[in-house]
Parts: sequence; structure tokens; C-alpha cells
Amino acid sequence: MKHINIITLGCSKNLVDSERILGQLDNGSYKVTHNADGPSDIVIVNTCGFIHDAKEESIDTILRYIEAKKQGLVEEVIVTGCLSQRYKDELKAEIPEADAWFGIEEPHGLFDHLRNKYSAENTDRYLATPSHYAYLKIAEGCDRTCSFCAIPMIRGRYISRTPESLKQEARKLADKGVKELLLIAQDLSYYGYDLQRRPMLADLLKTLVKIEGIQWIRIHYAYPQKFPKEVIDLMASEAKICKYLDIPVQHINDIILKAMRRNTSRKQTLNLINNFREKIPDIALRTTLLVGFPGETKAQFNELLEFVEHTRFERLGVFTYSAEEGTRAYHLKDTVSEKVKQERAQQIMQVQQNISLKLNEAKIGKCYTVLIDREEQDYFVGRTQYDSPEVDNEVFVQKDVRIKIGSFVQVEIVSASEFELSGKIAK
Repeated sequence: MKHINIITLGCSKNLVDSERILGQLDNGSYKVTHNADGPSDIVIVNTCGFIHDAKEESIDTILRYIEAKKQGLVEEVIVTGCLSQRYKDELKAEIPEADAWFGIEEPHGLFDHLRNKYSAENTDRYLATPSHYAYLKIAEGCDRTCSFCAIPMIRGRYISRTPESLKQEARKLADKGVKELLLIAQDLSYYGYDLQRRPMLADLLKTLVKIEGIQWIRIHYAYPQKFPKEVIDLMASEAKICKYLDIPVQHINDIILKAMRRNTSRKQTLNLINNFREKIPDIALRTTLLVGFPGETKAQFNELLEFVEHTRFERLGVFTYSAEEGTRAYHLKDTVSEKVKQERAQQIMQVQQNISLKLNEAKIGKCYTVLIDREEQDYFVGRTQYDSPEVDNEVFVQKDVRIKIGSFVQVEIVSASEFELSGKIAK
């Protein structure tokens, strides 16, 4: 039995793709692993092609496994994913040592190469996450026209999965012991428009909260423009839906927002955030910002910095602009130097660190429900409903015999830093 190891790069949406590939290969024909160390017969590198740094990481990873192949540690190197979808012909010419290249639109080709059957209807997954949480990808592609983003070129038009297929998959995950569902897509706000020409995210959430075993549902990647307002009311009233929202605003200056083709404005963004905070006072808002977009002046950046200081996002990440081939912004003159881009990103993160520290210090002495993700030498490590895996705060809990991985426990916070909390089991 040959050993197939998938290496996943990039976002959680890519991770789900890898889980689906492994789920169908895990049928007795192969031994399958994910991101495993050591020798294997076949390595599949599931690449990311979103921004410059991600592309470099993907190429470095491919070359690393090509070298492992030369050393006899790997028999075959196969490349798939976004980078392969976008640059397959160029990469095949530059890295001929790879044994096969497949884009994301070619699952049949990958499985034919492995002499295995592929079914688009098969929702079996090999969970690469801890067994108590899983990502649920509710759609593919994107219909937005953001000028800096290559995703629509790579992933194609927006295609919503049917509510029934998502309900079936969520039930399968719950039967496996999953307690937390993390809803993902390129854009959750648009879910359903291609099915019934109306927003259907609230309807989907109402279905998912009824599934026995699922205790937390988390919303990621929601576009601010035309965010379905009924979801706000549902988040406020439904205990299973985490008081957490990942909503990338990218910028706040109207001129930059227009150049980015975000189809929203400063006023609309502020109104939406105020609406969230009024209806869900304890909501944790995560956002992503993009600095150094062509033409961004110091004054426009300062407006963004003031927005961060005033809004006090609970969670925040920053990207620096990189020109991506095929995007509408690609031919714009890159007026902001790489040095200034990095300085601006650092300025924002310094402000955010101070905000995070003050928000975390305010939690000291309070009790929170914590989902335990893993055990380390001296602590158990978990998260509150206000934190998503990998990207947000963690709670370090003193060792206690009552704690089990994958369980929910009541924790009293005793200390805090910028991005971590420490606590003990509440009495």
C-alpha cells in the first residue's frame, strides 16, 4: 500500500480541498497523511497563488520535495491547487522534475493519474483539523471585481452549494465528533444569490443550528457590501452562532475603496460596524486591511490608521499590496515603496497590539466558555467563542484532571497579554 502525503499551503479553503482529496483516496488503496514529516511514496503539494509571498512559499515547497525525490525520500511529486491552476504551463517548463501538474478544475485528472475513482458528489473528508472542529466550505469562486484580487481568475464564478448538501455534510461531521463548524467561502455574504437571487446565509444558519452535536458555528470571510442584515439579528438571538464575524474591510478612504472596486464607502462601512455593535454588544469583529495600494497617500493611510484606533477591532490582520498579474490594478503605477508598505503595516499592527492588550486585560477576573484544542507540556490550550483557530487569541489553562481535549470548560481569566489569555478552571 503506497503512502500519499498532502502538503497544504494557503487558506482554510485550500485545506478543505486537501481533506476532500484525502477523503476519497482513503479507501484502502493508499495510506494517507496530511502535512506529515518523513519519507512517503507520493507527495501532493496543494499550492496557494493568492499573493507574492504565498506564491514564493509554494514554489519553495515544491523545490524542497523535488530535492527529497532526488535523495530517494519521495518517489513522486504532484502539484495541484491555485498556483498550479494559474501558472501551470510556465511551472511545468521551469520545474520539469515534478511528475504531474493539475489545476483546481482538474480533480478527475489527479485521480486518473493516481488510478483512483473520483466523485464530485462524495463529501467524505479526512479531517486534518483536530476532531472537534471543521471548516464547512459553502461556495466556490467569487463574483466580486476587487481590482487587486486574482481569486476570480483562479477560482471562477461564484457557485453556492445547495443547503441540502451542506446539511448532509454538516451531519457527517457532527457524527465524527465535530462540535464547531467554521463557515468559509471566498464571500459568505453572496451565498444563495446564484441559487434563488436572494441572500440565503441566514436560512442556511437556521438549518445548521438544528444539527445535534454542533455547538458553535463561526462565520468567516463575509464581504461588507450587501451583508445580509437578517444574519445580524440571528447572531444576536441564536446561542450556537458565535458572537464573532470575520469581515475584511480592506480600507476606509473613499478614493482608495473606489480604486479597489469594493463597491462600498466609508459611511456604509461605519454604519455596518455600528449596526453590529448595537445589536450584538459583545461581538468580536475580525477584519483584514490592505496597505500600500497604488496611489495611497500618507493622508489616506493616516485616515485608515485613525479608523483602526477609533473602531477598536477585536482582531485584525494586515497585508501589503502586491501587483497580481491579470488583475485590474496590475498596470497601475506602484507609487508606494516596499519599505513604506512595511512601515505602514507595522504602524497599524502596533496600534492593534495596544488595542488587543487593553481588550484582553479587561477580561481578567471574568469567566468564559473555552473549547480545548490541544495539550502542551504545562497547559491546555483553547479558545473562547470570540476566537478562531490559527489566527486569533488562545487561552492557556492550568492543568486540571477535569479537562479533556475537545471539551467545553468554564475558565476564569487570571492574566493577559496582547494575543493570549491565561486562566484556571472556574469554581
